[in-house]
Amino acid sequence: MKSIVYMDHAAATPVAPQVIEAMLPFFDREFANPSTVYDLGFKAKGVVDEQRARVAELINAEPEEILFTASGAEANNLAIKGSVFASYGKKDRIITSAIEHHSVLNSARFFERLGYEVAVLPVDASGVVDPKHLHKILDNDASRVALVSVMHGNAEIGTLEHIEALAALCHQYGVLFHTDAAATVGNIPVDVKDLGVDLLTISGPAFGAPKGTGALYFRRNTRLMPLVHGGIQERGRRAGTENVPGIVGLGTAASLARNGLAERMALLEELRDRLITGVVERVPHVVCTGHPRMRLPGHASFCIEAVEGEALIYMLSREGIYANTGSACASKALKISPVLGALGVPAATAQGSVVFTLNETNTPEEVDYVLEKLPQVVATLRAMSPIWKDGAPVKDGGHA
Repeated sequence: MKSIVYMDHAAATPVAPQVIEAMLPFFDREFANPSTVYDLGFKAKGVVDEQRARVAELINAEPEEILFTASGAEANNLAIKGSVFASYGKKDRIITSAIEHHSVLNSARFFERLGYEVAVLPVDASGVVDPKHLHKILDNDASRVALVSVMHGNAEIGTLEHIEALAALCHQYGVLFHTDAAATVGNIPVDVKDLGVDLLTISGPAFGAPKGTGALYFRRNTRLMPLVHGGIQERGRRAGTENVPGIVGLGTAASLARNGLAERMALLEELRDRLITGVVERVPHVVCTGHPRMRLPGHASFCIEAVEGEALIYMLSREGIYANTGSACASKALKISPVLGALGVPAATAQGSVVFTLNETNTPEEVDYVLEKLPQVVATLRAMSPIWKDGAPVKDGGHA
């Protein structure tokens, strides 16, 4: 058994050796600025264009439909603010879901302060958006809607959404549709033509590219106002000298992600199901979160009753197991994850959130090690819990 069992790949994924090797020349030997007018600059621009094509190929887009960004969060901001500002003064409504990433929700709230109306679509207990809710809003007054944004897959609960149906419904009413695919691109097949989306967010670190890399797909002829003004880089939609090493890393990782994707998915689904089944069998009073079938292949998430998520993650790390939690500590008071709140998970239960995200470097032996240690850690924490008594949670013993 390795001294470290890392199962938090949704937060950070190791950069593949092939990616690092491809990037290295562009820090010193091939350092030219792609915007310069001499041969070294032309060569650098050719490299950037080559990587743009590789990223486009990963999602079945055209190269000119890819904009490089510094993160998935920036891509979300550019998609939402760039497209909504493009219709400024003509439309005043944005629609999103209750379980979006903060970069989407906070971008929408930004427009609320400018007088826009933001409609939030509810989700069911598995985190799925029902297209009927969207249809009802659009049918009422679609002419006011500047954009609909619903994520493709949720990194906290693993649920995958019915993006094709949601996008088709938007196009029926002539409304733009964006999806945050940071959790899915490189991890499951993503085809922008099949999905029918107008804008799609990509996060490089989710599939082995270095931190500080991302991209935005925007369908040809989609209007998009820049957020960063300056030069003509990225065809005038994002100013600033291109991060050539990062772009090379993103393009190389995109090519690697395409190779053997089906095999990796099968491996991760097997490990995921082994982990979920084992946790349910070994840990009493545990709730699986997210959709049981429509979920990311390497994703397993739970709420363990009468346990604090922060303490659980700390205790697991002492055993060499690294996972994450949906709860967050703020202002000296534990607050439950907004995603779990949207699912209707009771506050006391949601405090015990734990999320395991795997990739192909994980092994069955590592899963078995987690299944050995997790019940022990849970038992230790419950023995100290004021809301655990006689082998069960105390009724009405939730957190204030």
